Amino acid sequence: MSTGELLSIEPQELQFPFELRKQISCSLNLSNKTDNYVAFKVKTTNPKKYCVRPNTGVVLPRSTCNVIVIMQAQKEAPPDMQCKDKFLLQSVVASPGATAKDITSEIFNKESEHHVEECKLRVIYVAAPRPPSPVREGSEEGLSPRASVSDNGSLNAAESVSRTRLEQHKHQDNSDDAKSLTFKLTEEKNSAIQQNKRLQQELDLLRREAKRGNGGIPFMYVILVGLVGIILGYILKTT
Repeated sequence: MSTGELLSIEPQELQFPFELRKQISCSLNLSNKTDNYVAFKVKTTNPKKYCVRPNTGVVLPRSTCNVIVIMQAQKEAPPDMQCKDKFLLQSVVASPGATAKDITSEIFNKESEHHVEECKLRVIYVAAPRPPSPVREGSEEGLSPRASVSDNGSLNAAESVSRTRLEQHKHQDNSDDAKSLTFKLTEEKNSAIQQNKRLQQELDLLRREAKRGNGGIPFMYVILVGLVGIILGYILKTT
């Protein structure tokens, strides 16, 4: 920062991120350190190459002013990226209430009664910032952490969801089959119990009738009833 009696100028060097065929701008901050109105004027050694906005003006007391310096698009780069262009900023105390329209080149004449401060600024070319490298399509950074692409081009997340649903369906089908089988066995067991009770009742009835009458129960019929009872008992045990 240049500190004179009237203005503080920042920065001391005009830095342009040089790029061919591109218009580039740089800014200057002028701070009025006094309680007076201060007029300023910006000059350059290469006026065709640069555009200064504003090139003349007034900085109010204890205030700041911003100046934009625009470098026109260049077709060729200078040797070794060195620039010999320079700027000169002149400042002088102006009359109270002065505006930019009141500023003339005469008040910056050193031969006049006004005290003129001068600050020389040089131009520096710096390397332009590099654009960010594009992310390759299909890379891991471009994919969601829950949906990475496998070697055969399918989504692992989709396969996982499909497998989970298939297992759920299988488990549900198995559960339904087990319930159906249990229900069927229960019905068969209840039916066998009812048949066994019915046979027992018939056997008791035959025994009572045999006691009342003189004749006995045929031997083959008793054996047949006994076999049926044994078979039903075996079925009940297995179910």
